[in-house]
Formats: sequence, C-alpha cells, structure tokens
Amino acid sequence: MRPHLHFLIRSVRQSALLAVILLAGSAAAALPLDQIKLPAGFRIEVLTQDVPGARAMALSPAGTLFVGTLREGKVYAVTDALGARPRVRTITSSLRMPAGVALRDGSLYASSVSRIVRFDHIEARLDNPPEPVVVSDRFPTETHHGWKFIAFGPDGYLYVPVGAPCNICAKDENRYANIMKMKPDGSDLQVVARGVRNTVGFDWHPATRELWFTDNGRDRMGDDVPDDELNRVTAANQHFGYPYCHAGNVADPEYGSQRACSEFVGPVARLGAHVAALGMRFYTGNQFPPAYRNNVFIAEHGSWDRSEPSGYRVVRVVLDESGKAVRQEVFAQGWLRGRPWGRPADVLVAPDGSLLVSDDLAGAIYRIRYAP
Repeated sequence: MRPHLHFLIRSVRQSALLAVILLAGSAAAALPLDQIKLPAGFRIEVLTQDVPGARAMALSPAGTLFVGTLREGKVYAVTDALGARPRVRTITSSLRMPAGVALRDGSLYASSVSRIVRFDHIEARLDNPPEPVVVSDRFPTETHHGWKFIAFGPDGYLYVPVGAPCNICAKDENRYANIMKMKPDGSDLQVVARGVRNTVGFDWHPATRELWFTDNGRDRMGDDVPDDELNRVTAANQHFGYPYCHAGNVADPEYGSQRACSEFVGPVARLGAHVAALGMRFYTGNQFPPAYRNNVFIAEHGSWDRSEPSGYRVVRVVLDESGKAVRQEVFAQGWLRGRPWGRPADVLVAPDGSLLVSDDLAGAIYRIRYAP
C-alpha cells in the first residue's frame, strides 16, 4: 500500500474513534472511570478533560504540565495540574504534529515533523506565549511516522527519534528508523541507535542510566505478528533489526533474506502484536508499594487494524536487578468496551509518586494513586 494512502486510512479510522466521544455528549459524561480496572489499593481520577489529542507530557518543577498533540497541532500548558484548579492554556497551534515536549532551564522544547523548536522563559509567559525559536530543522519532512517523542537524557543531550517513512522499507539508516541526539542548541547531531521502526516513548534506567525505548512493529503480517518491543541500549550504534528482523526472531518477508536476525539486538520484552506501545517510564516514586520500584510502565495506545482489538491499556513490566524482564502484567485496563472510549498515549511519574496517563481520544489526563 502506498504510504500516503496508508496514512489516510489510519487517519479516517482514528477520526471514527474520536466520533465515539463526540457523539456521546459532553466530555464529563463520556468518561466512565468505574470501568477502569486497577490492582487492589489503586485509584484513578481525572485531572483535566480539556486537552484534546493529549500525547506526550512534561512536568515543570512549578507544577505546570506541558502536553503535546498529534493531529491537533497544539501544545498545551496545564497550570496547577496536580492541584484543585487546573487551568489549560494553548501555547501554540501552529506546529506540525507536535507530539513531543521537553523542559530544560526554563524553556519548553517541542517537536514538529522536521523541526525542534524552543519557547524561552515559558512559565512567565503562559498568557502571551513567545514565538518559537528554531533549534534544529535538519529532520525529514515525511509525515508517516514523522511525529516525535523527545526527552533530555542524563548526558544533557536532547534525544529525538526519526521513524521509518513507511510501513516497511529500507532507507538511509543515518537519517531514518533511528534515535538521534543533539545538544540543547541543536549542534552535534548524532545517531544513538539504528533499526528502530517507530519509537514514541523512551526513558533512562534510574540505576544504569541506559536508554530504554518502545518500538512499534510493522503492519500487514497478520493479527499476531510481529510483537511491539521494549528495547534496551547498552552500547553506541546498536542495531535493533528493522526492516530485516522484527521482535528479535521474525524475519521480514521482503527484507529478511538480506540479513539474519542473529545480527541484531533483540528486545528485552515482546509486548504483543499491534498494541501500539507508546509512552514508557520507569517508576521512580515512593507512593506505590516497593515492588513497583524501577518497574517499567507502558501506555498501549491500541490497535487500529487488528480483527480483535488489542492494547488500550497501561501495562507493567517487572525487571530483575540485571535488567531482565521477569514478567508482564496489565496495570490499568477498561478503555476498550467493544469500542474504545479512551486511548492511553503517555505515562509520567509525578513528584508525589502518582502516575499520570494521557489519553488522546478522550482528551484527558488521569492520575493513578495508591490509596488502599
């Protein structure tokens, strides 16, 4: 299928999902939180329902939650996000697929398809946001997997992924299907990892400082193949298989004969086919029970072309001290009831140890707390 037609079909299907919310009446009436199942002792609440298309999140020390979007083209600021009176402001509505947001030294960084921009001194200017400063415009212009989750790493660099501009294709690995990083001023752009089809979430292990990331598996190989992945970068310039090998052990029907799966780094965990694993974070808080410490939480956005829907939930991956995944379990589910009424897109650990979850279908931010 031609890339532009594939993207159009995806957009039409996701627009149909959004219509479920719009036809249900008011947003407040459309969020049946009693359907969300959590482990014993956990509770979920809505912080705001006024962030249509909510994707990646970044929380400032002052408590302002910045939220990116995809098709809406907006970046939001939610002041007093964890307090009694959250207020939503629009920082910009002119960027192209600004899914990613990151904070550094009082400035807000936002992704666009081909650019990274910066809003300086943003919290002092929420009512009159400044024009964005272009940090880098060196990224490809293709919209297919062109949206970008971004985050600053422990080394002070801004990490920026570049997805494959297709479902399956072999492009320049120095430009596509990789994770890159650059200095905050846009200089010293370099490739960190290759063979990454489309990562929309990553984080660094609290102890080892190694980069971990989710990766979405390719389409058009059936309902159950290949799995989405949770990966771990342990050395510079590692290759994670795309487009030759998927999920560590599935040779691609078109490109698999060119290189063996044994040549590539396999995933730490296989997450299931078409679950659309997006945002991920290590749990570094103290509110949840000790067994949750340094576990991985992953927002599964949910399938769009599977005969039986999968995903639409938040999962927990339990690791041992060596970083091996010892088990996976569903942490939060219930957004899918025949048809989805919500789609988790990102997770973020708040300073109080609660877990924030963005939902781009319901336009909401949730907080999950342990309150037995």
